[in-house]
Amino acid sequence: MDFTPSELMAVSGACELEDRQVVAVGIGLPMVASFLAKTTHAPDMTLLFELGVIDPEPIHTGVGIADPRVWRRAKVLSSFIDILGMVLHRGRVDVGFLGGLETDQFGNLNTTLIGDPKGRFRHMVGSGGANDIASCAKKTVLIMRQEERKFRESISFVTSPGFVDGGDSRKKAGLDGGPSRVITDKAIYGFHPETKRMMLMSIHPGNTLSDVTSTLGFRPGIPDQIPFTEPPTQEQLRLIREVIDPERMYMG
Repeated sequence: MDFTPSELMAVSGACELEDRQVVAVGIGLPMVASFLAKTTHAPDMTLLFELGVIDPEPIHTGVGIADPRVWRRAKVLSSFIDILGMVLHRGRVDVGFLGGLETDQFGNLNTTLIGDPKGRFRHMVGSGGANDIASCAKKTVLIMRQEERKFRESISFVTSPGFVDGGDSRKKAGLDGGPSRVITDKAIYGFHPETKRMMLMSIHPGNTLSDVTSTLGFRPGIPDQIPFTEPPTQEQLRLIREVIDPERMYMG
């Protein structure tokens, strides 16, 4: 069965979602993963878009969350303040999907600025609602392409907290939750229950352990036995290609 890394990432993201959960969704792969879960095993899941859109039923893929094509048949059209203040900050979001420019071994995310060895920085888009989601959701799932420049020992700026410095440092900062999975185009990671360091859970088909570790700026926890990630089913691929993202807006 032929599938792309993006399709496997979307399917893996969908597998992290359960029926009746409230999920904060971003545009791109998280959107594909969430609609795939809702179309298959989680029909009563509630999808939130930070702009103020709840449970839309789009026909066409939009270029961003402000694209009205994404809002079609939404159950609620509200506001950024309502989603973050009335839902997220009250602890009612079960899962938040997040991506970033950089992440470290504790799942902290940077979307604010990128530095170089000469001390020069480029300012980027910043947080949006990502800090709120990382701080207040019951758990988060990170989806990112895996490159050494993105998975670093130390990131330039902490926009959205993961497990901060590891151990109980997130709890000491007054935050519950935290990242539960990191899904890349090479592997899936979890976090050690005590140290909170990233640890390898599975390797995607077609990759080796060397492929995985050579594209990280730190060494994750590696168990003795590492399974391969379950590949997409034919039906999951059909839904992605023909129903959810037929124009290949996000799948490439």
